[in-house]
Amino acid sequence: MGELFRSEEMTLAQLFLQSEAAYCCVSELGELGMVQFRDLNPDVNVFQRKFVNEVRRCEEMDRKLRFVEKEIKKASIPTVDTGENPEVPFPRDMIDLEATFEKLENELKEINTNQEALKKNFLELTELKHILRRTQQFFDEVNFFFYPNLLEESSSLLDPTEAGRGAPLRFVAGVINRERIPTFERMLWRVCRGNVFLRQAEIEDPLEDPTTGDQVHKSVFIIFFQGDQLKNRVKKICEGFRASLYPCPETPQERKEMAAGVNTRIDDLQMVLNQTEDHRQRVLQAAAKTMRVWFIKVRKMKAIYHTLNLCNIDVTQKCLIAEVWCPVSDLDSIQFALRRGTERSGSTVPSILNRMQTKQTPPTYNKTNKFTSGFQNIVDAYGIGTYREINPAPYTIITFPFLFAVMFGDMGHGLLMTCAALYLVIRESRLLAQKSDNEMFNMIFAGRYIILLMGIFSMYTGVIYNDCFSKSLNMFSSGWSVKPMFGPKGDGNAVLQLDPAVPGVFGGPYPLGIDPIWNIATNKLTFLNSFKMKMSVILGVIHMLFGVTLSLFNHLYFKKPLNIFLGFIPEIVFMSCLFGYLILLIFYKWTAYDAVTSKDAPSLLIAFINMCLFNYSDPSNKPLYRGQIGIQSLLVVIALACVPCMLVVKTMVLRRQYLWKKHLVCSHTLVFVLFLLVLIVHLCTRSCTRGLFLFFRSFNFGDVAVHQAIHTIEYCLGCISNTASYLRLWALSLAHAQLSEVLWGMVMHLGLASRSGGGFFSLSIIFPAFATLTVCILLVMEGLSAFLHALRLHWVEFQNKFYTGQGFKFVPFSFDSILEGRFDE
Repeated sequence: MGELFRSEEMTLAQLFLQSEAAYCCVSELGELGMVQFRDLNPDVNVFQRKFVNEVRRCEEMDRKLRFVEKEIKKASIPTVDTGENPEVPFPRDMIDLEATFEKLENELKEINTNQEALKKNFLELTELKHILRRTQQFFDEVNFFFYPNLLEESSSLLDPTEAGRGAPLRFVAGVINRERIPTFERMLWRVCRGNVFLRQAEIEDPLEDPTTGDQVHKSVFIIFFQGDQLKNRVKKICEGFRASLYPCPETPQERKEMAAGVNTRIDDLQMVLNQTEDHRQRVLQAAAKTMRVWFIKVRKMKAIYHTLNLCNIDVTQKCLIAEVWCPVSDLDSIQFALRRGTERSGSTVPSILNRMQTKQTPPTYNKTNKFTSGFQNIVDAYGIGTYREINPAPYTIITFPFLFAVMFGDMGHGLLMTCAALYLVIRESRLLAQKSDNEMFNMIFAGRYIILLMGIFSMYTGVIYNDCFSKSLNMFSSGWSVKPMFGPKGDGNAVLQLDPAVPGVFGGPYPLGIDPIWNIATNKLTFLNSFKMKMSVILGVIHMLFGVTLSLFNHLYFKKPLNIFLGFIPEIVFMSCLFGYLILLIFYKWTAYDAVTSKDAPSLLIAFINMCLFNYSDPSNKPLYRGQIGIQSLLVVIALACVPCMLVVKTMVLRRQYLWKKHLVCSHTLVFVLFLLVLIVHLCTRSCTRGLFLFFRSFNFGDVAVHQAIHTIEYCLGCISNTASYLRLWALSLAHAQLSEVLWGMVMHLGLASRSGGGFFSLSIIFPAFATLTVCILLVMEGLSAFLHALRLHWVEFQNKFYTGQGFKFVPFSFDSILEGRFDE
């Protein structure tokens, strides 16, 4: 249970793996997912490591699988996901996998090449069919067999200098993309100077591009001209616009015979295309059944060889040496995985796990489950915790949704949020199986338990606020009595005043939450302002005092008594004397003044300011109790005395400790000799123990003093600014309640105000609008705003009291993480 409140205890271990068993042992460790390998070859190039060829082969197999997967997706064939987790294949099985993938890739490439060639031929025949059909229509329209109309029209267009008299009229026909027709026509007119005649018609059905597979709209054109010079110009323009030209006979009989032959070839080609597509579908469907298993096998093999490249190889080339970080509590599981890997490989020499003593900082590892992972991610987003320091996540499980609910307190909105989160929680297994690519949905789904707790806590605070969609619920009788107050002339009942001094019908205060009578009071906002502001200060100071208290456990665990006596104690005393005393004043004022004497109660804010300024001559600020001046003066003096303890005393004690250790350990002569010895070792081997230099270097009093001064000023000023920061609980709570009230009054009230029969129809129209605005504005926007503010209160106001967050995360070698793509392989 201790690991829940503090990161796991880690150890550095050395693995001695036999060469024939290393592959299987690393495979078992990857299935276990409890060790993080260190790179023992940081100076060796990636391409010079032992297993680089195996990694390349795995990458080549992965490339072939991605090609097949792309073809499967292009054919809209679903990939079968049975949830199977196959074992890692042995190294000798890599040859069979390579042969299978090579055969599959070549077969698909051959099919694609043949299919593309057939589709290209089919496209050309289809275009030729449309050309023959359209050109016959062109000739029929102008009666081209006798040439009278066309010759008359073309003779008026052609320039006598360009076309010789009696020259035969020629034409070319082709197909061009429909969107290029206007530019194509202008270019022909300008280059040929108007000496050509163009006719074009659209092809109704789109044609498939054999290269990209896209549907393209094209048009048939025919160009009439005279002379070889114009012919060359027309062909160059067609080539520039990527127009396809086809031979077209001049006589109708030849065109008819060619069209019949083209149609026959198209039918034959369509049959071949259908057979080719059927064969391609069968190949892809067979591959889709095992695609996921192949991917898992290849990526596991690649991960194993990539990990083996991190190991050292001894001089005998028979043993691999690896260093790993692992949790101490999982050492038995790791030993068992190594034995399993050795047995699976058939090796007779067992693998050895040896714990090492090191001064390196271990990685931070916090065990989580599906419930705590979301809260741990919130903490880790601020910074990975330093090794073995207090983990804020267990406390965040309660404080985060509670502070959110203080700002979002509404029974109705909390119920909607709870129902949405319950849906995600109940159907989590089915939603996980769907593996949605929607990033926004995945983020919400990952925080489903956070949203669930936020909704439940919001319902609780909604009960305390007695607020449900901006309306109060009268679950019990009101504790107020109604006293009529008449106008100045006594001629009418002008207002109804609620007199707190007169006992109500219920005979006491409202049993749970705020009395519903405040919902119709004109001074409702004044009352809620005072109540929620004091509540925010109380919650904020308690939250910060709890954070300072947690720092004590860090000091005790790391055995730093100086931080306890000159850090924790002055900090807790400083905050308690000032802001803890302010909380006591709030409770005292609530209990000491009743309905009759409350009008004479002094302002706590003015009293707190005068307390810090030692200003007690203000006649408007009456004392709350006897002896207040002496107690407050003593508290301020104690708080001010804590500042030099943190600022000066701790720095002087650190310097005195250093001087005492230096004098106790060795004399100046011995220091000089050791320094020369270390310097000689450094010059010979280019390496030395950094710890010796750190110990013998001079104590930098200025750096320590500046660091301590920054910490002290930051804490003392932070107590004020952080307390004021918690007033966002008050501000957002009022903003949410007022926005909900405005939305009800301006939208929903319109449908409920009508008492006629048409009110039902108007309400049926207004209610969907009200529901939509409630979800979009109050649940989504206001919920996100309250979430971010609660996040800020935890990161800045709470965690900075005890959490440094300067560690690095434990990233174990795990096949599950690799297959999910959570980090690079």
